[in-house]
Amino acid sequence: MEPPSSVPPVRPPLWSRGAAPREPRAIAPPARTHDPASRPEETPHPRARGRRGWLVLATHNRHKVGELRALLGPLPWPVTGLDAFPGAPEVAEGTESYAANALAKARAAAAFTLETALADDSGLEVDALKGAPGVLSARFAGESASDADRIRALLKLMEGVPWEHRTARFRCVIAVARPLGEEWTEEGLLEGFIATEPRGDRGFGYDPIFWVPELQRCLGEVAPEVKNRLSHRARAARKARERLLREAQGGKP
Repeated sequence: MEPPSSVPPVRPPLWSRGAAPREPRAIAPPARTHDPASRPEETPHPRARGRRGWLVLATHNRHKVGELRALLGPLPWPVTGLDAFPGAPEVAEGTESYAANALAKARAAAAFTLETALADDSGLEVDALKGAPGVLSARFAGESASDADRIRALLKLMEGVPWEHRTARFRCVIAVARPLGEEWTEEGLLEGFIATEPRGDRGFGYDPIFWVPELQRCLGEVAPEVKNRLSHRARAARKARERLLREAQGGKP
């Protein structure tokens, strides 16, 4: 008789032959569709912050794109408007401040395009009217009012105000937003007076009644190249351009 073995008997597996566990397999992640609100991943390449490294002007208005491109001057990357991005949303302007409006437009454009975006907002501030029309400058006489309608409405309110109290200024705020969340603003001012009647047929908006001491005439009387040397938007654009170029030296488009 053989002595008993100290090795326990081999037990059959608890699973059936066809149900034995298998080696785990890697599961591929689902394909991702473009999400306008998504953030691009960090990259060691300093210029690859957007999909192309462009500067996007947050407007569909081609006239405004041309004006801003001229004011910003030559830059080391392409500058385009939102027309290059079908489906880009329009952002309604609020009544809080110029900076809030400009930042809202720049943020929306940066989130949709995944590029660095630039937007602006501006208005006329009349001291005798306690800063009005301000952020409501474009809607001062109603949503569908023309430039002539707005000028007539403003001059009506200014009737009888002496020249020394007709001081006013144009103010412009330019905002830059990047798709990773960085943002900043620059501001430009142009001081002047409200004329008693429109003068000249150049420019747009309130230009024909905005008298500039430096020029001794209204903005509506001067050529575009003269206006673009000293306007509120030109001054804000120069500051924005200087900062963009400084950041470009560090690799930011």
